[in-house]
Amino acid sequence: MIVGVPREIKDWENRVSTTPAGAAEYVTRGHRVVVERGAGNGSGFADDEYAAAGAALVDTHQAVFAQAEMIVKVKEPVPAEYDLLRPDQLLFTYLHLAADEPLTRALMRNRGRAVAYETVQLPTGALPLLTPMSEVAGRMAAQVGAHYLERTHGGRGMLLGGVPGVPGANVVVVGGGVVGTNAAQMALGMGANVTILDRNIERLRFLDQVLHGRVHTLASNKQNVAAAVREADVLIGSVLIAGAKAPKLVTAEMVHTMRPGAVVVDVAIDQGGCIETARPTSHSDPIFDVGGVIHYCVTNMPGAVPRTSTFALSNETLPYGLELADLGLEGAVARDPVLAKGVNVLDGKVTYAAVAEAFDLPYTPLADVLGGHLSAVSA
Repeated sequence: MIVGVPREIKDWENRVSTTPAGAAEYVTRGHRVVVERGAGNGSGFADDEYAAAGAALVDTHQAVFAQAEMIVKVKEPVPAEYDLLRPDQLLFTYLHLAADEPLTRALMRNRGRAVAYETVQLPTGALPLLTPMSEVAGRMAAQVGAHYLERTHGGRGMLLGGVPGVPGANVVVVGGGVVGTNAAQMALGMGANVTILDRNIERLRFLDQVLHGRVHTLASNKQNVAAAVREADVLIGSVLIAGAKAPKLVTAEMVHTMRPGAVVVDVAIDQGGCIETARPTSHSDPIFDVGGVIHYCVTNMPGAVPRTSTFALSNETLPYGLELADLGLEGAVARDPVLAKGVNVLDGKVTYAAVAEAFDLPYTPLADVLGGHLSAVSA
């Protein structure tokens, strides 16, 4: 198979989907790898490293799409890329379609074969290809909160961890999953007072144990969320429903009770956000103000630390990419039900229920689209 690695063109997206070592793995398995010149520069990988790994370098974005049978990206295609995709071409990347109707409809129109990193799912419910970027974004959320609390950036003028005799900031984390856990760990390490809210009491019990009782845990209900938000100096939204649009657990009314100069970081923004006042921002224009409360809602946070992020992402995505290259889409998803969960759009049909529900589109089970090719995977 011809595997294409384009340069990411989303605002300040410096990650690359495949490292030179990953390219070498594809080549070793008999595949051809086409890499756009400069694709790895932001993550510290020179074109010569890809060439040494056996990849072919091409000069333009369009050339990668024109030659490749499978496009491996980091972020979802932007509008300029919609019509570069061919009906017979695999797309393997983060998609977050439940928050992006134009892209969903473009993939349907172009009869895309789209496999989303974020919905590849283990039988335990874990999301192995989302986890590494959730870890990065969670840890970044605490750093971002500390940064924008500084008065020079419009914040309350607080040091996140305080100093002896002066208390640290109150960091409230809504959602105790991978993002929330990593955000709490980082904020605790910086000396903040941390509260995590989650509706799963067993998860809160687990977090209390692994964080050695240093974090305050609260059952997530409207009253508790409102009370915690009111006292927050930094509010981190980290709620996830796999493949679906995030629920708005923090209302605008709650945000308006926060003190001027407080900071909101909605990590769930790539799935629509879990804070009502949030809207997508970019690294070029990362923040906006709502009633004196700073909002940071960058949809590709890990793109700011691309070298760490690229290694972490490629470690997880490469084995699945090799499956797709070795076996083709039909063969790979027939053999691997975990990977089958990642197929969101195929041959013009939406094959992931939460995406169809988000936009009131028809849902077609993957088994119905692939027929006999998918006997090993249930609908």
